[in-house]
Amino acid sequence: MLEPDGTAVPGAELPAPARLLEGYRALVRARRLNEQAGALVRQGRLAVYPSSRGQEACQVAAAMVLSGADWLFPTYRDTAAIVARGVDPVEVLTMLRGDRHCGYDVAAHRVAPQATPLATQLLHAVGVAHAARLKDEPTVVMALCGDGATSEGDFHEALNFAAVFRAPVVFLVQNNKYAISVPLHRQSAAARLADKAVGYGMPGVRVDGNDLAALLSVLDDAVDRAGAGEGPTLVEADTYRMEAHTNADDAGRYRDESEVASWAGRDPLRRVRAWLTGAGHLDAAAEQAVADDAEAMAAALRTGIAAEGPVDPEELFAHVYAHPTPQLREQRDLLRAELEVTP
Repeated sequence: MLEPDGTAVPGAELPAPARLLEGYRALVRARRLNEQAGALVRQGRLAVYPSSRGQEACQVAAAMVLSGADWLFPTYRDTAAIVARGVDPVEVLTMLRGDRHCGYDVAAHRVAPQATPLATQLLHAVGVAHAARLKDEPTVVMALCGDGATSEGDFHEALNFAAVFRAPVVFLVQNNKYAISVPLHRQSAAARLADKAVGYGMPGVRVDGNDLAALLSVLDDAVDRAGAGEGPTLVEADTYRMEAHTNADDAGRYRDESEVASWAGRDPLRRVRAWLTGAGHLDAAAEQAVADDAEAMAAALRTGIAAEGPVDPEELFAHVYAHPTPQLREQRDLLRAELEVTP
């Protein structure tokens, strides 16, 4: 719907300007979140951070099309989607700081914990969607995954069950071209990942994952279809992971910088900003207000992550077994002895 330079495709029925402006605010916050989280990793405040820079439109759109009754099932790279859903960024990054829990109230936000194992969350998403259908609840589930997850058996099982039982779930595959270092052509011989939907008996749609307007349109339709009892949809978002897999990865070992540069011109944030500015919906003052809001979020994130709460080392052993094993008790006693002699 929007060309890379921000001009509207002739005949495209764009979302309302107010909605695109809302999306732009969320995109700016998502970009600033990625930048700030990366800095926190370099400062030693976070153990790891999988950046979604370049994919922010997918994540913002996934959150924007959901109602309060719906559920979001994210992966480890979908921090921006969770924040766009309304969860405090400090709580979202708690897990990546090394805490033993996901950091936020899953039931209150209707956002599942971020899943690190590939595709396991898709089965959970289908289970929630199927349960909602059995209970006649007005719930749609948005299940996020990457292209690498489509190579997993859990992906097949989730889509097959969802289609057979017409579960109200939308599968959004963020095809960012790499499963860590494995390029897409080494993962699948299919011309398009969206084509996989045919084998399961559900619609498959491929959309420009860097075009917020197109994403909103496609995902709106998929959510409406699921909510009307018509079953699941597989959406493939064509996007790109601009940064390394995580801070522990050297992307230069498996991809060329010229490839990265070619995708820089398709930046989702600049695209929607150009349209809003050209159409008179975003002036300098409004843009500054959006930037200030994002910076305030980043400042609150820095403060929250830097805060050191009380730590009880014995929590390491408290929730492993209902009744600690002899080995676990031995390890606990050893830790206690070491702590007693620590100056």
